Amino acid sequence: QVQLVESGGGLVQAGGSLRLSCAASGIFIRFTSMAWYRQVLGKQRDLVATIGSAGSTNYADSVKGRFTISRDNAKNTVYLQMNSLKPEDTAVYYCTNVVSAGRQYWGQGTQVTVSA
Repeated sequence: QVQLVESGGGLVQAGGSLRLSCAASGIFIRFTSMAWYRQVLGKQRDLVATIGSAGSTNYADSVKGRFTISRDNAKNTVYLQMNSLKPEDTAVYYCTNVVSAGRQYWGQGTQVTVSA
């Protein structure tokens, strides 16, 4: 069974940094495009960043220059390094596989709260 487990969230002051981790099992991220999304309670889930199987990356304009998506294939883990955090970054962050064909999976999410 595919499982994605996000961790690393927490409470941080504006301007601070966090690194989120997404530990994958049942899926080989080395051969899979992966993405981070975020969702505020009661709102839609929005795309934050993607990393392709060949290593290309894309970012939402709101996080460009501040967030970096990466992966460690040996650990089968995807990361999201978040710097210069702003209160508007507060959300539950989820990782997922990018689907062109096949089933999409989601983790349980990890809460990021940025205080002003």
